[in-house]
Amino acid sequence: MKKILSLALAMLLVLVSLVGCGKQENKEQAGGESSAGKMIVRHNINSDPETIDPALNAAVEGATILVNAFEGLMRLDKNDKAIPGVAESYEVSEDGLTYTFHLRDCKWSDGKPVKAQDFEYAWKRVLNPATAADYAYQMYYIKNGEKYNKGEASADEVGVKAIDDKTLEVKLIAPTPYFLELTAFPTYFPVRKDVVEKDPEGWALNPETHISNGPFKVVKWDHNNVLALEKNENYYDKDRVKLDGIEFYMMTEASTSLSAFESGEVDIIDDMPSEEIPRLKAESDEFKIFPQLGTYFYVFNTTKEPVNDPKVRKALALAIDRKAIVEVITKAGQQPALTFVAPGIKEPDGKEFYKKAKDYGLRETAQVEEAKKLLAEAGYPDGKGFPELTVIYNTSEGHKAIAEAIQEMWKKNLGIEVKLQNQEWKVFQETRDRGDFVIARHGWLGDYTDPMTFLDMWYSTSGNNNAHWKNKEFDKLINEAKTTSDEKARFELMHKAEDLMMEDMIVMPIYYYTNPEMIKSYVKNVRISPLGFVYYDEAYIEK
Repeated sequence: MKKILSLALAMLLVLVSLVGCGKQENKEQAGGESSAGKMIVRHNINSDPETIDPALNAAVEGATILVNAFEGLMRLDKNDKAIPGVAESYEVSEDGLTYTFHLRDCKWSDGKPVKAQDFEYAWKRVLNPATAADYAYQMYYIKNGEKYNKGEASADEVGVKAIDDKTLEVKLIAPTPYFLELTAFPTYFPVRKDVVEKDPEGWALNPETHISNGPFKVVKWDHNNVLALEKNENYYDKDRVKLDGIEFYMMTEASTSLSAFESGEVDIIDDMPSEEIPRLKAESDEFKIFPQLGTYFYVFNTTKEPVNDPKVRKALALAIDRKAIVEVITKAGQQPALTFVAPGIKEPDGKEFYKKAKDYGLRETAQVEEAKKLLAEAGYPDGKGFPELTVIYNTSEGHKAIAEAIQEMWKKNLGIEVKLQNQEWKVFQETRDRGDFVIARHGWLGDYTDPMTFLDMWYSTSGNNNAHWKNKEFDKLINEAKTTSDEKARFELMHKAEDLMMEDMIVMPIYYYTNPEMIKSYVKNVRISPLGFVYYDEAYIEK
């Protein structure tokens, strides 16, 4: 009996020990570490990126992957100002038109050297009309960039040239105060010609061929589930990188995302049900609201009836209650938007650009009588005869709530009925880009801290011009603003450009973004930029 009791006691001790080990392993996994003991942050980015090709991406979740997997000539500091990246130094000519960048010794994730030719190839690829890059217009600052993109010049005439493996010369059409910051934007990242041209359509979709030069590299992409990065041991400044990797999850529903965060399945989320925000504010020190340079809006397809009539567009924009949307629905400190260019950009005199904008007639609350008057002038008194149309938005609880509120406001204030349709993110992007819509949800975060980042997207040939709006006077103002060296005149030209697009009401501003996030307390040094990027190059997990 003693032997049996001793054996039973020994077995019980073993079982207790195993249970204890199991609990400890789960605790470590919930703290951002895998069972292998690696330091990995798990971040829900809500949607599967359409692409992680630097030339083709035009969305925030794709850019979040790209800024961690690649590095440009420059990178951005905590104030989003340019500091040396792949280029360890540079010179600018006295007239501000020629930049000469000197590359440091650095490698691609497969160990091959990064060369100046990689930048020349990448930039000309963006401008190549065959690439059909939405962001090609962002390289119109480069000499003959626009002409090449329009088929009016050859690639050899574009003002970017590798002098040798370590020297890149760039010629601009005019001095550009924010050009160095632009070189840190994903569109300006380098790519390898041999990698891209071996599989032009699929290289960026396959982790094995997604060769990059940044702090991390892509090692797994299980679409609509998880995209994993791991530390790039060939990165020139790898000692600055503390994380072993990042796992990006793609949970679309905000409620699912929050549940995953609260159960310890993910460490960072940037979408949560708005009705939960008051509770999270009160109860959790892991809930934070970061500033964000951006505007949430609806875009009108100006080629489609009935919104091809400016009076209809203005009536719709005047008939919504922006204050109610931010106070009742979004609840994260957003400000009703009455202009398109968002707060956070200052003019040379130190004043905010948006505060010096004209009065475009929009108010925080609905202007019902004026809206009804405009709709009647457009031929739809009290909404009678207004054609059936559909508002599209990408699948999200938050977007749905806003769409339903606007649907009800238009019905109550104008007497019109609209249908709502949600689409999965990739499908939605394609629908919007094709112009296969009448009214669509939209949002824009600044790519750099200058009003131009909000304005040149409406240039006639811009790949991001989802309004399909063409205005020669607007194009002229944008061109003049990009070529003048007089800063005061440049800002005046940009104000005039915003006046044209807003007086024509090609978009319906709703609110200026904030960035509510849930971040586990043990995740340290993640840099969340007002431009929408999330940087992990100096992040770590506190054990």
